[in-house]
Amino acid sequence: MTDTLENIEVADGAGETSCGASTAATNCAKAERKWTWNNFPGRNYLFSTWTVVIAGPLLVLLLDQAQFVGFVTFAVKAFAGTLPYIAFAVALIAWLKAAGAEAYVGRAFEGRETQAIFLAALFGGLAPFCSCEVIPFIAGLLAVGAPLSAIMAFWLSSPLIDPPTLLITAGALGWPFAIGKAVFAVALGLFGGFLVSVLLKTGVFSNPVKVGSAAGGCGCGASPLTGRPVWRFWRESDRTERFGDELKANALFLVKWLALAYVLEAALVTYVPADLIAGVVGGDGLGSIVISALVGMPAYLNSYVAPPLLAGLMDQGMSAGAAMAFMIAGAVSSIPAMAAVWSLVKPQVFSMYLGLGFVGAVLSGLIFQLAL
Repeated sequence: MTDTLENIEVADGAGETSCGASTAATNCAKAERKWTWNNFPGRNYLFSTWTVVIAGPLLVLLLDQAQFVGFVTFAVKAFAGTLPYIAFAVALIAWLKAAGAEAYVGRAFEGRETQAIFLAALFGGLAPFCSCEVIPFIAGLLAVGAPLSAIMAFWLSSPLIDPPTLLITAGALGWPFAIGKAVFAVALGLFGGFLVSVLLKTGVFSNPVKVGSAAGGCGCGASPLTGRPVWRFWRESDRTERFGDELKANALFLVKWLALAYVLEAALVTYVPADLIAGVVGGDGLGSIVISALVGMPAYLNSYVAPPLLAGLMDQGMSAGAAMAFMIAGAVSSIPAMAAVWSLVKPQVFSMYLGLGFVGAVLSGLIFQLAL
């Protein structure tokens, strides 16, 4: 777009611009428009999520070509591993919304919140999801109106432990450590779920979902005759159209944010050595437990890499409590996971999630240290 500036005069003594009589009002408004950062052309595209996803690998290619193949390979493999979960979650969300099942699913939890929190925390401890893989399922639960308390319970417990991780942890650190982590995973989920439940009753988190996220929006509504969802939505053209729209919108949303998460993860793994991170958290006492939780939160050491590394540090004098705090904090709130969480919920819920992850990691470390 080009602006035609003409007939602009400077008022005597005023230092302001005015428009000549022959200039149209629209041209006058254009003439007085000033370029600022807020209306800079392309600003939204320059700092979009896709820009970061594309620019990350390109910067590695330009500045560190030796790491480029490994960087891209890691990000692509990690994303491909999550793709089946994304596909399932996107199809489920689209189906439930096209059928008008949101309110119906939400009513299934009415009067059963306590049961839902327990089931979510226990199921989270069995589900084989890392902190990023759990995001599509959280988006689906938010979309169909599941209570935030149960969602938080699942959100906190799921990345911490699963059967393969239990065996790997037991092999590297012993069964007491593995069982302790499993217990803390479920306990943290229950603690977070019931705390959020109490806060919900006070009016906090009344609208936790971000506008425009994959978890927002409404469905076509239940059948006006039966009040129940129309599961065979393809028999109605408007519901079929809704299914297609939801499928595309949710797929784009989740792919975009999880692509960002794995680019950040690749950067951490490539340029922040695991032994360097873990070396900072060595030591004993309360201070080392708190520092371990703080360092573990943004670090990326997944549940398969962390146990053998921490086993070596414990042999060198790192306390078991500090190791436990580091593992829990890193699993719940790594930078890739936080990027995805931020895309779904409002800042208050995001802050609660991080706070629960940090407090849970410190308490788990302290309790485990005292129990030994």
